[in-house]
Amino acid sequence: MSLDISHLENEIIDQFLLDDSKRPWIIGFSGGKDSTMLLQIVWRSLLRIDPFLRQTRRIYIVCNDTMVENPRIVKFINSTLNKIQKAAVDYELPITVHQTMPQLEDSFWVKLIGLGYPAPNKFYRWCTERLKINPTTKFIKDKISESGEVIILLGTRSAESSNRAASIKKHAVKGKRLRKHQLQNAFVFAPIKDVSTNELWQYLNQVSPPWGGTNKELITLYRNANAGDCPLVIDDTTPSCGNSRFGCWTCTVVNKDRSMEGLIDNGEEWMYPLMEIRNFLVLTRDNPEKYRQKERRNKTVSEHLWGPYTFETRAKILRRILTAQKEIQNAEGVELITHQELVLIQYYWYRDCFFKLRVSDIYNSIYNTSIDMSKQQEKFKQESDLLKTSCKNEEKDVELIQDLLALQKTKTLMIKKRGLQSDIESRLEQYLEVEKKK
Repeated sequence: MSLDISHLENEIIDQFLLDDSKRPWIIGFSGGKDSTMLLQIVWRSLLRIDPFLRQTRRIYIVCNDTMVENPRIVKFINSTLNKIQKAAVDYELPITVHQTMPQLEDSFWVKLIGLGYPAPNKFYRWCTERLKINPTTKFIKDKISESGEVIILLGTRSAESSNRAASIKKHAVKGKRLRKHQLQNAFVFAPIKDVSTNELWQYLNQVSPPWGGTNKELITLYRNANAGDCPLVIDDTTPSCGNSRFGCWTCTVVNKDRSMEGLIDNGEEWMYPLMEIRNFLVLTRDNPEKYRQKERRNKTVSEHLWGPYTFETRAKILRRILTAQKEIQNAEGVELITHQELVLIQYYWYRDCFFKLRVSDIYNSIYNTSIDMSKQQEKFKQESDLLKTSCKNEEKDVELIQDLLALQKTKTLMIKKRGLQSDIESRLEQYLEVEKKK
Protein backbone atom coordinates (compact mmCIF):
# COMPACT_ATOMS: atom_id res chain seq x y z
CA MET A 1 0.00 0.00 0.00
CA SER A 2 1.55 3.32 -1.13
CA LEU A 3 -0.27 5.26 1.60
CA ASP A 4 1.83 5.68 4.74
CA ILE A 5 -0.71 4.61 7.38
CA SER A 6 1.83 4.69 10.20
CA HIS A 7 2.42 8.39 9.49
CA LEU A 8 -1.31 9.14 9.78
CA GLU A 9 -1.57 7.15 13.00
CA ASN A 10 1.47 8.93 14.46
CA GLU A 11 -0.13 12.29 13.65
CA ILE A 12 -3.30 11.27 15.47
CA ILE A 13 -1.41 9.87 18.47
CA ASP A 14 0.73 13.00 18.69
CA GLN A 15 -2.33 15.28 18.59
CA PHE A 16 -4.08 13.15 21.22
CA LEU A 17 -1.13 13.34 23.64
CA LEU A 18 -0.10 16.91 22.80
CA ASP A 19 -3.29 18.56 24.01
CA ASP A 20 -2.96 19.23 27.75
CA SER A 21 -6.52 20.58 28.03
CA LYS A 22 -7.90 17.18 26.99
CA ARG A 23 -10.59 18.76 24.88
CA PRO A 24 -13.05 16.05 23.88
CA TRP A 25 -12.96 14.73 20.35
CA ILE A 26 -16.13 14.64 18.30
CA ILE A 27 -15.83 12.30 15.32
CA GLY A 28 -18.29 12.91 12.50
CA PHE A 29 -19.46 9.54 11.19
CA SER A 30 -21.82 9.13 8.23
CA GLY A 31 -21.12 5.46 7.57
CA GLY A 32 -19.60 6.26 4.19
CA LYS A 33 -16.13 5.65 2.82
CA ASP A 34 -14.39 8.77 4.19
CA SER A 35 -15.75 8.67 7.73
CA THR A 36 -15.19 4.89 7.88
CA MET A 37 -11.52 5.27 6.98
CA LEU A 38 -11.16 8.12 9.49
CA LEU A 39 -12.68 6.12 12.32
CA GLN A 40 -10.65 3.00 11.52
CA ILE A 41 -7.39 4.95 11.62
CA VAL A 42 -8.33 6.81 14.82
CA TRP A 43 -9.37 3.53 16.45
CA ARG A 44 -6.12 1.78 15.57
CA SER A 45 -4.17 4.83 16.76
CA LEU A 46 -5.91 4.72 20.14
CA LEU A 47 -4.93 1.07 20.57
CA ARG A 48 -1.28 2.14 20.33
CA ILE A 49 -1.68 4.56 23.26
CA ASP A 50 -1.19 3.45 26.86
CA PRO A 51 -4.62 2.36 28.23
CA PHE A 52 -4.32 4.79 31.15
CA LEU A 53 -3.48 7.78 28.92
CA ARG A 54 -6.27 7.16 26.41
CA GLN A 55 -8.87 7.33 29.19
CA THR A 56 -8.04 11.01 29.78
CA ARG A 57 -10.07 12.25 26.81
CA ARG A 58 -13.70 11.60 25.90
CA ILE A 59 -14.43 10.67 22.29
CA TYR A 60 -17.93 11.06 20.86
CA ILE A 61 -18.90 9.45 17.55
CA VAL A 62 -21.74 11.51 16.11
CA CYS A 63 -24.00 10.31 13.30
CA ASN A 64 -26.85 12.44 11.99
CA ASP A 65 -30.23 10.87 11.17
CA THR A 66 -32.46 13.21 9.16
CA MET A 67 -35.44 10.81 9.59
CA VAL A 68 -35.65 10.59 5.78
CA GLU A 69 -32.35 8.82 5.12
CA ASN A 70 -32.22 6.11 2.47
CA PRO A 71 -33.70 3.12 4.39
CA ARG A 72 -31.18 0.69 2.92
CA ILE A 73 -28.32 2.86 4.17
CA VAL A 74 -30.00 3.40 7.55
CA LYS A 75 -30.10 -0.34 8.12
CA PHE A 76 -26.39 -0.63 7.32
CA ILE A 77 -25.39 2.38 9.47
CA ASN A 78 -27.43 1.28 12.49
CA SER A 79 -25.83 -2.16 12.35
CA THR A 80 -22.39 -0.55 12.12
CA LEU A 81 -23.04 1.81 15.04
CA ASN A 82 -24.13 -1.10 17.23
CA LYS A 83 -20.91 -2.96 16.42
CA ILE A 84 -18.84 0.16 17.15
CA GLN A 85 -20.42 0.78 20.56
CA LYS A 86 -20.07 -2.86 21.62
CA ALA A 87 -16.47 -3.08 20.44
CA ALA A 88 -15.58 0.20 22.19
CA VAL A 89 -16.64 -1.37 25.48
CA ASP A 90 -14.75 -4.58 24.73
CA TYR A 91 -11.56 -2.65 23.85
CA GLU A 92 -12.05 -0.30 26.86
CA LEU A 93 -11.90 2.76 24.62
CA PRO A 94 -13.35 6.10 25.83
CA ILE A 95 -15.80 6.10 22.91
CA THR A 96 -19.56 6.57 22.96
CA VAL A 97 -21.90 6.64 19.96
CA HIS A 98 -24.54 9.34 19.52
CA GLN A 99 -27.17 9.99 16.84
CA THR A 100 -28.52 13.49 16.28
CA MET A 101 -32.00 14.05 14.87
CA PRO A 102 -34.03 17.13 13.93
CA GLN A 103 -36.55 18.45 16.42
CA LEU A 104 -40.03 17.14 15.72
CA GLU A 105 -41.30 20.52 14.54
CA ASP A 106 -38.37 20.70 12.09
CA SER A 107 -38.78 17.23 10.58
CA PHE A 108 -39.11 17.01 6.82
CA TRP A 109 -42.71 15.75 6.77
CA VAL A 110 -43.95 18.13 9.47
CA LYS A 111 -42.59 21.09 7.49
CA LEU A 112 -43.69 19.81 4.08
CA ILE A 113 -47.09 18.26 4.88
CA GLY A 114 -47.97 20.08 8.08
CA LEU A 115 -46.99 23.61 7.04
CA GLY A 116 -46.88 23.21 3.28
CA TYR A 117 -43.19 23.93 2.68
CA PRO A 118 -42.42 23.21 -0.99
CA ALA A 119 -39.95 20.45 -1.83
CA PRO A 120 -36.40 21.92 -1.68
CA ASN A 121 -34.41 23.00 -4.71
CA LYS A 122 -30.86 24.31 -5.08
CA PHE A 123 -32.04 27.87 -4.46
CA TYR A 124 -34.27 27.13 -1.47
CA ARG A 125 -32.65 24.28 0.43
CA TRP A 126 -34.53 24.74 3.71
CA CYS A 127 -33.92 21.13 4.73
CA THR A 128 -30.14 21.18 5.24
CA GLU A 129 -30.12 23.57 8.18
CA ARG A 130 -33.12 22.05 9.95
CA LEU A 131 -32.38 18.36 9.40
CA LYS A 132 -28.59 18.34 9.56
CA ILE A 133 -26.80 21.47 10.73
CA ASN A 134 -29.02 22.41 13.70
CA PRO A 135 -29.18 18.97 15.41
CA THR A 136 -25.43 18.35 15.16
CA THR A 137 -24.58 21.95 16.06
CA LYS A 138 -26.67 21.61 19.21
CA PHE A 139 -24.73 18.49 20.21
CA ILE A 140 -21.41 20.26 19.63
CA LYS A 141 -22.51 23.35 21.57
CA ASP A 142 -23.59 21.17 24.50
CA LYS A 143 -20.11 19.62 24.61
CA ILE A 144 -18.50 23.08 24.37
CA SER A 145 -20.61 24.19 27.34
CA GLU A 146 -19.40 21.17 29.31
CA SER A 147 -15.71 21.31 28.37
CA GLY A 148 -14.96 24.86 27.17
CA GLU A 149 -13.57 23.73 23.80
CA VAL A 150 -13.87 20.72 21.48
CA ILE A 151 -11.99 19.24 18.55
CA ILE A 152 -14.11 17.92 15.67
CA LEU A 153 -12.56 15.15 13.58
CA LEU A 154 -13.90 15.00 10.03
CA GLY A 155 -13.19 12.75 7.07
CA THR A 156 -12.95 15.69 4.68
CA ARG A 157 -10.35 15.30 1.94
CA SER A 158 -8.77 17.91 -0.31
CA ALA A 159 -8.97 15.47 -3.21
CA GLU A 160 -12.78 15.44 -3.14
CA SER A 161 -13.28 18.84 -4.72
CA SER A 162 -11.56 22.14 -5.32
CA ASN A 163 -14.15 23.90 -3.14
CA ARG A 164 -13.51 21.61 -0.22
CA ALA A 165 -9.74 21.95 -0.67
CA ALA A 166 -10.12 25.74 -0.60
CA SER A 167 -12.28 25.54 2.53
CA ILE A 168 -9.73 23.36 4.33
CA LYS A 169 -6.92 25.74 3.42
CA LYS A 170 -8.91 28.86 4.36
CA HIS A 171 -9.69 27.68 7.89
CA ALA A 172 -6.32 26.12 8.63
CA VAL A 173 -4.42 27.38 11.68
CA LYS A 174 -0.94 28.13 10.39
CA GLY A 175 1.68 25.73 11.67
CA LYS A 176 -0.83 23.47 13.36
CA ARG A 177 -2.96 20.47 12.47
CA LEU A 178 -6.17 22.15 13.53
CA ARG A 179 -8.32 24.64 11.67
CA LYS A 180 -10.89 26.96 13.13
CA HIS A 181 -14.54 26.06 12.97
CA GLN A 182 -17.16 28.76 12.60
CA LEU A 183 -18.50 27.78 16.03
CA GLN A 184 -16.65 29.58 18.79
CA ASN A 185 -14.27 27.36 20.79
CA ALA A 186 -14.45 24.56 18.23
CA PHE A 187 -11.59 23.33 16.06
CA VAL A 188 -11.47 20.87 13.18
CA PHE A 189 -8.90 18.11 12.73
CA ALA A 190 -8.91 16.41 9.29
CA PRO A 191 -6.28 13.63 9.48
CA ILE A 192 -7.03 12.15 6.03
CA LYS A 193 -7.31 15.45 4.13
CA ASP A 194 -4.37 14.56 1.85
CA VAL A 195 -5.49 10.99 1.10
CA SER A 196 -6.47 10.38 -2.52
CA THR A 197 -9.63 8.53 -3.50
CA ASN A 198 -7.65 5.59 -4.89
CA GLU A 199 -5.62 5.34 -1.67
CA LEU A 200 -8.83 5.44 0.37
CA TRP A 201 -10.44 2.55 -1.51
CA GLN A 202 -7.20 0.57 -1.39
CA TYR A 203 -7.11 0.99 2.39
CA LEU A 204 -10.75 -0.07 2.89
CA ASN A 205 -10.23 -3.13 0.66
CA GLN A 206 -7.17 -4.27 2.58
CA VAL A 207 -7.92 -3.25 6.17
CA SER A 208 -10.97 -4.62 7.98
CA PRO A 209 -12.79 -2.42 10.54
CA PRO A 210 -11.46 -3.07 14.06
CA TRP A 211 -15.03 -3.22 15.42
CA GLY A 212 -15.59 -6.46 13.50
CA GLY A 213 -16.65 -7.69 10.09
CA THR A 214 -15.33 -6.40 6.78
CA ASN A 215 -15.89 -3.45 4.49
CA LYS A 216 -17.36 -5.66 1.77
CA GLU A 217 -20.96 -4.54 2.42
CA LEU A 218 -19.92 -0.88 2.30
CA ILE A 219 -18.05 -1.42 -0.96
CA THR A 220 -21.01 -3.33 -2.42
CA LEU A 221 -23.38 -0.50 -1.50
CA TYR A 222 -21.21 1.98 -3.36
CA ARG A 223 -20.92 -0.31 -6.35
CA ASN A 224 -24.67 -0.98 -6.53
CA ALA A 225 -25.68 2.63 -6.06
CA ASN A 226 -22.87 4.27 -8.06
CA ALA A 227 -22.79 6.76 -5.23
CA GLY A 228 -20.74 8.68 -2.71
CA ASP A 229 -21.63 9.14 0.93
CA CYS A 230 -23.37 12.23 2.26
CA PRO A 231 -20.91 13.89 4.68
CA LEU A 232 -21.79 14.87 8.22
CA VAL A 233 -22.98 18.45 7.72
CA ILE A 234 -21.93 20.72 10.58
CA ASP A 235 -21.93 24.10 8.84
CA ASP A 236 -22.76 25.81 5.57
CA THR A 237 -19.25 25.22 4.16
CA THR A 238 -19.88 21.47 3.98
CA PRO A 239 -21.00 20.46 0.48
CA SER A 240 -24.65 19.51 0.22
CA CYS A 241 -25.69 16.04 -0.83
CA GLY A 242 -26.52 15.41 -4.44
CA ASN A 243 -24.90 14.02 -7.58
CA SER A 244 -25.63 10.41 -6.55
CA ARG A 245 -24.55 10.70 -2.95
CA PHE A 246 -26.12 8.59 -0.25
CA GLY A 247 -28.47 10.83 1.67
CA CYS A 248 -32.15 11.58 2.04
CA TRP A 249 -34.39 9.49 -0.21
CA THR A 250 -36.67 12.54 -0.47
CA CYS A 251 -33.91 14.76 -1.90
CA THR A 252 -35.23 16.94 -4.72
CA VAL A 253 -32.16 19.17 -5.01
CA VAL A 254 -30.80 16.90 -7.76
CA ASN A 255 -32.63 16.13 -10.99
CA LYS A 256 -32.38 12.35 -10.45
CA ASP A 257 -31.53 10.24 -7.43
CA ARG A 258 -29.05 7.98 -9.21
CA SER A 259 -28.05 6.23 -5.99
CA MET A 260 -31.63 5.06 -5.34
CA GLU A 261 -32.04 4.14 -9.00
CA GLY A 262 -28.83 2.13 -8.78
CA LEU A 263 -30.00 0.25 -5.69
CA ILE A 264 -33.34 -0.56 -7.35
CA ASP A 265 -31.57 -1.80 -10.49
CA ASN A 266 -29.39 -4.04 -8.32
CA GLY A 267 -32.17 -5.87 -6.50
CA GLU A 268 -33.74 -3.39 -4.07
CA GLU A 269 -37.03 -3.23 -6.01
CA TRP A 270 -39.01 -2.56 -2.81
CA MET A 271 -37.64 1.01 -2.93
CA TYR A 272 -39.51 1.80 -6.15
CA PRO A 273 -42.50 3.43 -4.31
CA LEU A 274 -40.03 5.75 -2.58
CA MET A 275 -38.60 6.85 -5.90
CA GLU A 276 -42.15 7.53 -7.16
CA ILE A 277 -42.88 9.73 -4.12
CA ARG A 278 -39.62 11.59 -4.59
CA ASN A 279 -40.44 12.21 -8.26
CA PHE A 280 -43.94 13.40 -7.30
CA LEU A 281 -42.38 15.92 -4.92
CA VAL A 282 -40.32 17.29 -7.81
CA LEU A 283 -43.52 17.58 -9.86
CA THR A 284 -45.34 19.50 -7.11
CA ARG A 285 -42.42 21.86 -6.66
CA ASP A 286 -42.00 22.61 -10.35
CA ASN A 287 -45.70 23.24 -10.99
CA PRO A 288 -46.68 25.82 -8.35
CA GLU A 289 -49.75 26.99 -10.23
CA LYS A 290 -51.28 23.53 -9.76
CA TYR A 291 -50.02 22.50 -6.32
CA ARG A 292 -49.41 25.66 -4.27
CA GLN A 293 -51.47 28.50 -2.84
CA LYS A 294 -51.23 31.92 -4.38
CA GLU A 295 -51.41 33.52 -0.94
CA ARG A 296 -48.30 33.25 1.22
CA ARG A 297 -48.37 32.54 4.95
CA ASN A 298 -48.12 36.25 5.76
CA LYS A 299 -51.36 36.79 3.79
CA THR A 300 -49.58 38.61 0.95
CA VAL A 301 -49.93 37.80 -2.74
CA SER A 302 -47.08 38.25 -5.20
CA GLU A 303 -46.93 37.69 -8.93
CA HIS A 304 -43.65 35.77 -8.74
CA LEU A 305 -43.70 34.27 -5.22
CA TRP A 306 -45.98 31.36 -4.43
CA GLY A 307 -47.30 30.33 -1.03
CA PRO A 308 -47.29 26.91 0.69
CA TYR A 309 -48.71 23.73 -0.76
CA THR A 310 -52.49 23.64 -0.94
CA PHE A 311 -54.16 21.41 1.64
CA GLU A 312 -55.20 19.09 -1.18
CA THR A 313 -51.55 18.69 -2.20
CA ARG A 314 -50.46 18.00 1.37
CA ALA A 315 -53.18 15.36 1.69
CA LYS A 316 -52.08 13.74 -1.60
CA ILE A 317 -48.47 13.53 -0.41
CA LEU A 318 -49.49 12.06 2.94
CA ARG A 319 -51.67 9.47 1.21
CA ARG A 320 -48.75 8.43 -1.01
CA ILE A 321 -46.40 8.09 1.97
CA LEU A 322 -48.79 6.00 4.05
CA THR A 323 -49.66 3.81 1.06
CA ALA A 324 -45.97 3.16 0.38
CA GLN A 325 -45.29 2.56 4.06
CA LYS A 326 -48.03 -0.05 4.30
CA GLU A 327 -46.71 -1.74 1.16
CA ILE A 328 -43.13 -2.09 2.37
CA GLN A 329 -43.56 -2.16 6.16
CA ASN A 330 -44.37 -5.86 6.47
CA ALA A 331 -41.58 -7.00 4.17
CA GLU A 332 -38.83 -4.54 5.12
CA GLY A 333 -39.95 -3.11 8.48
CA VAL A 334 -39.40 0.44 7.21
CA GLU A 335 -41.18 3.38 8.83
CA LEU A 336 -41.40 6.38 6.48
CA ILE A 337 -43.29 8.70 8.83
CA THR A 338 -43.67 8.48 12.62
CA HIS A 339 -46.88 8.64 14.65
CA GLN A 340 -45.54 11.74 16.43
CA GLU A 341 -45.15 13.46 13.07
CA LEU A 342 -48.71 12.52 12.10
CA VAL A 343 -50.11 14.04 15.30
CA LEU A 344 -48.15 17.28 14.87
CA ILE A 345 -49.17 17.48 11.20
CA GLN A 346 -52.79 17.23 12.32
CA TYR A 347 -52.19 19.99 14.87
CA TYR A 348 -50.84 22.30 12.17
CA TRP A 349 -53.78 21.48 9.93
CA TYR A 350 -56.14 22.46 12.74
CA ARG A 351 -54.12 25.60 13.38
CA ASP A 352 -54.42 26.61 9.74
CA CYS A 353 -58.19 26.03 9.93
CA PHE A 354 -58.07 23.03 7.62
CA PHE A 355 -61.04 21.07 8.91
CA LYS A 356 -62.23 19.38 5.70
CA LEU A 357 -60.00 16.33 6.05
CA ARG A 358 -58.24 14.77 9.01
CA VAL A 359 -54.97 12.87 9.11
CA SER A 360 -56.89 10.02 10.74
CA ASP A 361 -59.28 9.88 7.76
CA ILE A 362 -56.37 9.25 5.40
CA TYR A 363 -54.72 6.80 7.81
CA ASN A 364 -57.95 4.86 8.36
CA SER A 365 -58.67 4.56 4.65
CA ILE A 366 -55.25 3.03 4.01
CA TYR A 367 -54.74 0.88 7.10
CA ASN A 368 -58.41 -0.08 7.51
CA THR A 369 -58.50 1.18 11.10
CA SER A 370 -61.03 3.33 12.95
CA ILE A 371 -58.99 6.00 14.72
CA ASP A 372 -61.33 8.88 15.63
CA MET A 373 -59.97 12.44 15.92
CA SER A 374 -63.30 14.27 15.68
CA LYS A 375 -63.22 15.26 19.37
CA GLN A 376 -59.72 16.70 19.01
CA GLN A 377 -60.83 18.53 15.88
CA GLU A 378 -63.73 20.20 17.68
CA LYS A 379 -61.48 21.06 20.63
CA PHE A 380 -58.86 22.71 18.42
CA LYS A 381 -61.53 24.56 16.48
CA GLN A 382 -62.95 26.01 19.68
CA GLU A 383 -59.46 26.96 20.90
CA SER A 384 -58.69 28.59 17.54
CA ASP A 385 -61.88 30.64 17.59
CA LEU A 386 -61.29 31.67 21.22
CA LEU A 387 -57.68 32.64 20.49
CA LYS A 388 -58.66 34.84 17.56
CA THR A 389 -61.38 36.52 19.61
CA SER A 390 -59.03 37.13 22.55
CA CYS A 391 -56.37 38.60 20.26
CA LYS A 392 -59.01 40.67 18.43
CA ASN A 393 -57.94 38.94 15.20
CA GLU A 394 -54.42 40.43 15.38
CA GLU A 395 -52.64 37.97 13.07
CA LYS A 396 -49.13 38.44 14.49
CA ASP A 397 -50.30 37.86 18.07
CA VAL A 398 -52.34 34.82 17.06
CA GLU A 399 -49.35 33.39 15.17
CA LEU A 400 -46.99 33.95 18.13
CA ILE A 401 -49.27 32.19 20.61
CA GLN A 402 -49.88 29.36 18.14
CA ASP A 403 -46.13 28.90 17.69
CA LEU A 404 -45.64 28.72 21.46
CA LEU A 405 -48.47 26.19 21.74
CA ALA A 406 -46.86 24.16 18.94
CA LEU A 407 -43.57 24.07 20.87
CA GLN A 408 -45.39 22.78 23.95
CA LYS A 409 -47.24 20.23 21.83
CA THR A 410 -43.97 19.02 20.32
CA LYS A 411 -42.36 18.46 23.71
CA THR A 412 -45.45 16.60 24.90
CA LEU A 413 -45.42 14.29 21.88
CA MET A 414 -41.76 13.49 22.45
CA ILE A 415 -42.45 12.98 26.19
CA LYS A 416 -39.61 15.42 26.77
CA LYS A 417 -40.18 18.77 28.45
CA ARG A 418 -36.46 19.54 28.74
CA GLY A 419 -35.55 22.66 26.77
CA LEU A 420 -39.12 23.93 26.49
CA GLN A 421 -38.40 27.14 28.40
CA SER A 422 -35.33 27.99 26.30
CA ASP A 423 -37.28 27.25 23.10
CA ILE A 424 -40.08 29.57 24.19
CA GLU A 425 -37.60 32.30 25.16
CA SER A 426 -35.91 31.96 21.76
CA ARG A 427 -39.23 32.31 19.94
CA LEU A 428 -40.14 35.40 21.98
CA GLU A 429 -36.75 36.95 21.20
CA GLN A 430 -37.35 36.39 17.48
CA TYR A 431 -40.77 38.00 17.78
CA LEU A 432 -39.39 41.07 19.61
CA GLU A 433 -36.55 41.38 17.08
CA VAL A 434 -39.05 41.50 14.22
CA GLU A 435 -41.14 44.09 16.06
CA LYS A 436 -38.08 46.31 16.63
CA LYS A 437 -37.32 46.40 12.90
CA LYS A 438 -40.81 47.66 12.06
